[in-house]
Amino acid sequence: MAFFELADFDNHEQVTFFTDEQTGLKSIVAIHDTTLGPAVGGCRMWNYASDDEAITDVLRLSRGMTYKNAVAGLAMGGGKSVIIGDARRDKTPALFRSFGRAIHSLGGRYYSAEDVGINTQDIMYAHEETPYMAGLEGKSGDPSPFTALGTFLGIKAAVKHQLGKDSLQGIRVAIQGLGHVGYHLCKHLHQAGATLIVTDLNQQALAKVAEEFNAVIVDLDAIYHQDVDVYAPCALGATVNDQTITQLKASIIAGCANNQLALPRHGDVLRDKGILYAPDYVINAGGIINVSFENDYCAKKSTEKVEQIYTTLLNIFKQADSQNVQTATVADQLARSIIDAKKATRE
Repeated sequence: MAFFELADFDNHEQVTFFTDEQTGLKSIVAIHDTTLGPAVGGCRMWNYASDDEAITDVLRLSRGMTYKNAVAGLAMGGGKSVIIGDARRDKTPALFRSFGRAIHSLGGRYYSAEDVGINTQDIMYAHEETPYMAGLEGKSGDPSPFTALGTFLGIKAAVKHQLGKDSLQGIRVAIQGLGHVGYHLCKHLHQAGATLIVTDLNQQALAKVAEEFNAVIVDLDAIYHQDVDVYAPCALGATVNDQTITQLKASIIAGCANNQLALPRHGDVLRDKGILYAPDYVINAGGIINVSFENDYCAKKSTEKVEQIYTTLLNIFKQADSQNVQTATVADQLARSIIDAKKATRE
């Protein structure tokens, strides 16, 4: 494998591989860009089918964090980490302490936090070995509710732009993935009067959402062709691809998953089909916004900044229409302009 020629390698500043035979740690940390500050981004624990799949994921996720932090107006660069393993079977305190030591060896260039398969207790174990952890208990804590809030507001912005409605009453939303963020998103949507159609591998999560929010449960593959207004991908990425796009009946894609588009060209395909896409790293920035208040935490200030996602997305939607380009292109342009302006001040 020619690493520097990988499609998802985007002039990353540093990519480091960590192993620890004693604890079973196999981890990759990707620091994409530190122009705006130290790289910050969560750690994902996943049972990847191959090392190549893990590398692709961490490269894409870290680039997304650079753009996410830039558009959100945070003094943070972009980075991400993955731990290869089954989060349901392979977790131990020793594993995360080993991960903490690995992060500490980077000297503060990268701060980690929770992501898929990781919880705040895991992060606290890692924190025993390093100060370079975020989303800590007693400080900003679990970022999931804030990610969900931002996603909910992003859905409202998309419905406003695409359907001309200020209310979500009666809006039908298909939600794929009912983890921490997905559950809180369902709660917001239910309280706003939306009708929910949901799917997940976790049967307990499905039963809970069905009981509490009157959600309709469908099979995993059936989620794509539901007759809904909004498809909200809230699990892993690349669920918007050549196979699924042909099935979609939704006129809006707005969810909290990272890297929702399998390929950049799928944004153009969606636009050609009249489907509005809320760029993932813009709509799901609530969690990292909350983390940004870690050192002097104030839930009120955090919430106020998360609420800005609504206006940011409306502006992106309008600009995409005026330029006749996909929304992801506008978001990328915005992120790069912020980063380039910061670089210019250093020259």
